[in-house]
Amino acid sequence: MEYPLLTIARGVIVTGLVAILGTELGAAAYPERAIRLVVPFPPGGGNDAMGRIVADKLGSTLGQRVVVDNKGGAGGMVGTVEVIKSAPNGYTLLLGHTGSLAMSPHLYQSASYDPRRDLAPVGLIGRIPLVMVVHSQAPVKTMRHFIDLARISPGTLNYGSGGAGSGSHLSAELFAFMSGTKLTHVPYKGTAQTVTNLLAREVDVVFSVVPPVRGHIEAGTLRALAITSPERLPALPGVPTVAEAGLAGFEAVLNYGLSGPAGTSADVVRRLNAQLNKLLGYEDVKNLLYSDGVTTQPGAPEQYKAVIAGDYEKWGEVIRRAGVKVD
Repeated sequence: MEYPLLTIARGVIVTGLVAILGTELGAAAYPERAIRLVVPFPPGGGNDAMGRIVADKLGSTLGQRVVVDNKGGAGGMVGTVEVIKSAPNGYTLLLGHTGSLAMSPHLYQSASYDPRRDLAPVGLIGRIPLVMVVHSQAPVKTMRHFIDLARISPGTLNYGSGGAGSGSHLSAELFAFMSGTKLTHVPYKGTAQTVTNLLAREVDVVFSVVPPVRGHIEAGTLRALAITSPERLPALPGVPTVAEAGLAGFEAVLNYGLSGPAGTSADVVRRLNAQLNKLLGYEDVKNLLYSDGVTTQPGAPEQYKAVIAGDYEKWGEVIRRAGVKVD
């Protein structure tokens, strides 16, 4: 005689085992097809280059193609939203960037996402600082000297940026606030034009990522006053950090990482994280990224989650204080 409760209990056990085995088998089989890596910026820039490095090496470690899909627009929001709305199955990933995850949501009134809620962080890739540069013939030799001059004549000195709301703009705003100075913003359409106008001495200072200015620094046409990361940069070892140069606690770095849409299974996230950390240990990858001023940052998904949350709060405060809006 079969007891009803025993029958029910057996059914529950069998159902649970099937679910568990199905999850384990699914995770073991992942990935079974190509993965799409959305880079939320147009082809040809630094974000695209990093995305292609990661896609190539991640594809090799996973044994499946990882295809870069450039979805630029609205400061990275277009591509980011596409990933957030995609199926959380591990086959659509996002190249996350401080600009699209921590700045754009505060800059655009049309922003409809919160990266802290809407993404499943996989892991950090690396971070890139900015370098504070002036013309080599400028009268300032150090960052402290620059601050002293700016305090004497508030608003007289200006800084160029790659546009309102860009990393170079907001880093300069953070610098002005923490140094107690008033600087005049001169926005341009992109970093290249900003550097050109600095070389022409049409602006006094620029906060730039390293690649566009490194050659000019090494050639002696531009002078690097400070690096915005907490530690010195191997590519420019003689340049002090902003904190070392006299502004304690200052940090302005652009973090890169890998994420999927919220709801991506923990097993898939762990597998992706393990392979991401593996490729970040390859010497050729580290050398490629170091040449662009990127310091690799392997770690756990929880670490990247904390970075996303910290960046979101930090740059949101900078934007609110400066009153910056893009649309």
